[in-house]
Amino acid sequence: MPILEANTIVKVYGGSSEEGATRALDGVSLSVNEGEFVAIMGPSGSGKTTLLNILSGIDKPTSGTVSIRGTELSEMTGDELALFRRRQLGFVFQEFNLLDSLTVKENIMLPMVLEKKSAAEMESKAKSLADLFDIQSTLDKYPYQISGGQQQRTAVSRALTNDPAIIFADEPTGNLDSKASAVIMESFEKIVAQLATTVLLVTHDVFAASYCQKVVFIKDGMIHSSIVKKGSRKEFLDRIMDHLAVLGGRSYDL
Repeated sequence: MPILEANTIVKVYGGSSEEGATRALDGVSLSVNEGEFVAIMGPSGSGKTTLLNILSGIDKPTSGTVSIRGTELSEMTGDELALFRRRQLGFVFQEFNLLDSLTVKENIMLPMVLEKKSAAEMESKAKSLADLFDIQSTLDKYPYQISGGQQQRTAVSRALTNDPAIIFADEPTGNLDSKASAVIMESFEKIVAQLATTVLLVTHDVFAASYCQKVVFIKDGMIHSSIVKKGSRKEFLDRIMDHLAVLGGRSYDL
């Protein structure tokens, strides 16, 4: 059952006149099912981050609609959308976006503080997420005292605290080495498998994309093709690379 549906999304920058306007997205339609783990890939400038920002309500489309769990984002006021995003969506970025003045545990708890959850509930949730992602030993440390991989696992934990319908991740392994990247992608696999969380990520890292169940390829603001994982991760990685070779454009992280 689709948890996210986007219909004929168009995004134009630089005014409504065709002269000088940039059409970043050109009629993109996309459906993501509940519990799916999907990557969006494409050359630099293909529109993938623009698409992620529109799907997650960070940006508005020029035309077209996006609905999550049957709620159309464009029909909400600014305040309603902000509340919906806080309660229904989780975000993980390339920059970990942790607050250096807060401990790891306090960073994880932050969305629950905004929701005025009880201290006992926040403690319990933070502990269970720390256990899930093996960062129990870092809870009382500050972000600058832990590794990049541990910081990103903290960010993933924070994204999960309010049990979101879907997690949006923008280049989540972009600042990590290959070992830490593998741990993060395994963390996403774990939440999809154990918590039935839906994850949609943008990446140019074929290694990261190979962990997903499905990869959607975008070029020149339009969906070019998509593939579904069959067989081993290595076989899927090879298929992803074949599709990227057809797409052309910038080089990808191997």
